Amino acid sequence: MKRTNRLLLALLLPLVLAGCGARGNGGTADSRPLITFADVGWDSIKLNNALAGLVAETVFDCRWQETPGSTPISHEALLQGEIDVHMEEWTDNLATYAADLAAGRFTELGVNFDDNRQGLYLPRYVAEAHPELKSVRDLASHAALFPDPEDPARGLIYGGVTGWEITEIMARKVRAYGLDDSYNYFESGSDAILSAAMISAWDRREPILAYYWEPTWLLGKYDFVLLEDEPYDAARYRDGWGACPSVRVTVAASNAFAAAQPEFCAFLARFRTSSAIISEALAYMNDTGADYTAAARWLLTTAHPELIDAWLTAEQAAALRAALD
Repeated sequence: MKRTNRLLLALLLPLVLAGCGARGNGGTADSRPLITFADVGWDSIKLNNALAGLVAETVFDCRWQETPGSTPISHEALLQGEIDVHMEEWTDNLATYAADLAAGRFTELGVNFDDNRQGLYLPRYVAEAHPELKSVRDLASHAALFPDPEDPARGLIYGGVTGWEITEIMARKVRAYGLDDSYNYFESGSDAILSAAMISAWDRREPILAYYWEPTWLLGKYDFVLLEDEPYDAARYRDGWGACPSVRVTVAASNAFAAAQPEFCAFLARFRTSSAIISEALAYMNDTGADYTAAARWLLTTAHPELIDAWLTAEQAAALRAALD
């Protein structure tokens, strides 16, 4: 039986290797290392994957691909070595992140960004017309400014997407601050519904009050103001009190990949963006129809070429610039 198994393995292994390394141009094998990035579905991680993938191709002579999955599934795949790199580990959204890191189950390489914000936003033109409206508490006396089309005697707050934990937290905030006395709270069925309402109001220069988050293309393109709130308090936050916290979003690698590709991981350890930079690139995509790879090239050649020197050694930076020319 063991001899038979070894024979089958010997026959199948070349086929497996050929399948993993095929370019797709006449079956010519590509022996360059293949890096697998996590794809948890949102735009910012796809952009970050494209940025890191562009460097992988042009500087480190590697191929790359993305594997889709939910946040918990992608994290577990990283622990198992089925994913090599995760460009956006939203640490507060993973109950086991700290314990897994402490146990050495994966390698944390650095912080991608930690300036993300979320909460209740209103258009800049509304904020400038009503300078007295600065905080969530101020909303109690401004319900008439945001009338509910279906219930004009009350104001309307657009909440988050149905099923998101933050949507429930924002509903508790409305109750905790007494805003339910004068506002209706509307749960958006999808991000598309929520963003469409915000854009429509902007185009008509109408008031709107809505939950949103950064980084996103919408807040990169449109000037919305985040209302102030009481300082974040971990003990009271889930009951609706205080500001939403910024989340520490890290770059992580499987232990096997970190050991096998130390130079690429050294680059990833220096990789850092910001909510503003990501939102700017996503807005560029929305305006131009560019895909993620084209947006990554635009970001590194036109919008923020300084990132190249921040992420790479002088020799590596020169190689990337030569490839981008």
